Amino acid sequence: MLTREKLNELYRELREEMVLSIYLDGEGDDPADRKVWRRKLDHEIDAVRARMEGEPAEERDRFDEALSRLMERIDDFEAFVPGEGWVGFATPDQVWYTESVPVPMPTLVRWERGIRVAPYVRGLKQSRLVAAVLLDSRRARLFRYKDGELEEPEALRADTFLGDLTDMNISKRASTHSGTRGKTGTDAAQRFLEVGSERMLKQMVDQLSEIVGDDGLLVIGGTPEMVAKAAQSVPKRMSGRVAERPSMHVEMSAAEVRDAVEDAATELSRKLQGQLVGEVVDAALSNGRGCLGPEETERALRERRVDTLLLGRGFIEVRPDFADRCVGTAFEQHADVEEVSGDAEDVLAEKGGGIGARLRYRIRPGDEEEVEETEAA
Repeated sequence: MLTREKLNELYRELREEMVLSIYLDGEGDDPADRKVWRRKLDHEIDAVRARMEGEPAEERDRFDEALSRLMERIDDFEAFVPGEGWVGFATPDQVWYTESVPVPMPTLVRWERGIRVAPYVRGLKQSRLVAAVLLDSRRARLFRYKDGELEEPEALRADTFLGDLTDMNISKRASTHSGTRGKTGTDAAQRFLEVGSERMLKQMVDQLSEIVGDDGLLVIGGTPEMVAKAAQSVPKRMSGRVAERPSMHVEMSAAEVRDAVEDAATELSRKLQGQLVGEVVDAALSNGRGCLGPEETERALRERRVDTLLLGRGFIEVRPDFADRCVGTAFEQHADVEEVSGDAEDVLAEKGGGIGARLRYRIRPGDEEEVEETEAA
């Protein structure tokens, strides 16, 4: 999938061009429903043609040229749309982007200036990297999850094989009075385990710091003791982006890991969304750096004061054109955009009608020249 940065780049590159945007819903695998998606697509295409009645023939021809380019890709589909959804953008002279995506999309067709960008926002969460580690005292397995795909790039193993204790000059008849430097064989063996685990843990934390970065999520699974140790070792900058899962273990299959990581990532994402919406609501109600509602949010976007635009999934579905203009304006000023769902969406709908924003600064009534600068993140 496109990253937030790549989607922004594509939006900005095509904002003055007439672009055909097609989104397809790929949900459903019942043989009785085969080709339902195609009937919905044909209905959307007919609706666009109806809206173009009265347009110059040249404009209708340009639409047909762009449509034929995307239909060349779509006609390759058999009974069902591949993946959970599909997205394509084309101009009359070329295809700019087509891809199956791992999240459901609404079925829609739009011929307009610039790409239809708002529906794609829900897929941006899938491009967020999730790192996962499963560990016990002897072994660690690292995973990367992104765009609906799980891979295990590397497995680590701590040097905890005890070997023959006689190699450490420990008597096979070790007792409480024998051993290396006053330690029993059991004491020495336990120390080997601890050193190996500590070394493995340091390697793991170093790698995870690079993998997760500033925006990714981290899932830690394994024995309760090792999960606790690992959680205490992760950098503070990852605070709020870590899920502890002692129910996971190192012998899990890839399919089991994928399901568990998806569940943990969804829970973390909803938690972060809830915190963000709560922050915006509190700021808006206290006349701080937050705003709620279509009118206030649109004004803040016009004045280029938006740091993060928040949109409820239901709001995008009910007011698609307005939502798309808001997302496009946010991209123009390099603001972040978040589509929220679940409990966070309910709060945003109640307090702001489904839309709001965290602001870079607020212009106070009667003192429009004085602004509050946004605190450094």
